[in-house]
Amino acid sequence: MEATDLIKKVRKIEIKTRGLSNHIFAGEYHSAFKGRGMTFSEVREYQYGDSIKQIDWNVTARFNHPYVKIFEEERELTVILLVDVSGSKFFGTNQQLKKDLIAEIAAVLSFSAIQNNDKIGVILFSDKVEKFIPPKKGKKHILRIITELLNFNPQSSGTNITEALRYFTNAVKKKSTAFLISDFIDNNYEQALSIANNKHDIIAVRIFDRREKELPNIGLVNMLDAETNKKLLIDTSNANVRYKYKKWMQNLENELNITVKKAGVDIISVETGGDYIKPLLNLFKRRGAK
Repeated sequence: MEATDLIKKVRKIEIKTRGLSNHIFAGEYHSAFKGRGMTFSEVREYQYGDSIKQIDWNVTARFNHPYVKIFEEERELTVILLVDVSGSKFFGTNQQLKKDLIAEIAAVLSFSAIQNNDKIGVILFSDKVEKFIPPKKGKKHILRIITELLNFNPQSSGTNITEALRYFTNAVKKKSTAFLISDFIDNNYEQALSIANNKHDIIAVRIFDRREKELPNIGLVNMLDAETNKKLLIDTSNANVRYKYKKWMQNLENELNITVKKAGVDIISVETGGDYIKPLLNLFKRRGAK
C-alpha cells in the first residue's frame, strides 16, 4: 500500500472508530472491564452499617475510637490484542476484507481503552508470533497499531493460536484483559486457551465471511489456500464436495464454541461487511451485568 493511501486509510479508521469509542462504547467499556483489584485509599471514622471486617484496629487503638479502611477500585488495566495476521485475513466477499474489519475492531477497542486510562498492546501472530507491541497509552501509540494492522507483512501465512497464547502467557506478567481476534481456522488450542484464561481475562472475537460457510454451485473452480499456498481444482457442482466442505466448517465452529465454553471465555462473532457495534455492545453489557 502506498504511503499516501495508507495515511488516508488510517485517518478514516481513526475518525470512525474514535467517534464510536467516545459516543457509544465509553460507558459500556468502563462497566465491562472494571479494575481487577482494590487498593487502599484512606481511613475514616466508623459509621453505622460499616462491616467489622473493615475496621483498622491500629488506628482505632491509637485514637480510642473505631476507624475503618476505605479501598478503591484499581482502575488502570492492561489490554492486549492478540491479532491473527495469517493468509486468510485477505479473504472477504462482502465489501470488506477480514484484515480491514480486524483493524476497525482493534481501533475501537484501543480508543475505548485509552479513554479509560488503560494501556493497550498488540501481539500479531501467524503460525508464530510475528510482532509484539508493548502496552502503552496515547493516540500516537494507537495510530501505530492501526498502521501495523493495515500494512504489516507477516513472514508466515499459517495459523497457530496455541503459539500465540503461550507467548502471551509468558510475556505479559501482569493480569490483563486480552481480545483474541481471529477467524479460528485452527485446532488443538484448547489447553493453551484454558491456561491463558486462568492467568488473564480473555475474550474471543471470531471474524468470518458468509462465503466461507458453504461452497456455491458454480462448477469447476481453481482455488488457492491462502495459508498453505496450495492450489486446488474444486468441482463445486458435486453435491458431496459441497456437503463435506459445509460439514467441515460447521465442525470448526462447533469445536470453537465448545472450547471457549470449557475455558470460560466469552465470544462474539462478527461478519465482514456487517455490523460489529451491536455484538461489541452486547458483549460489554453482558460482562458489565456480571
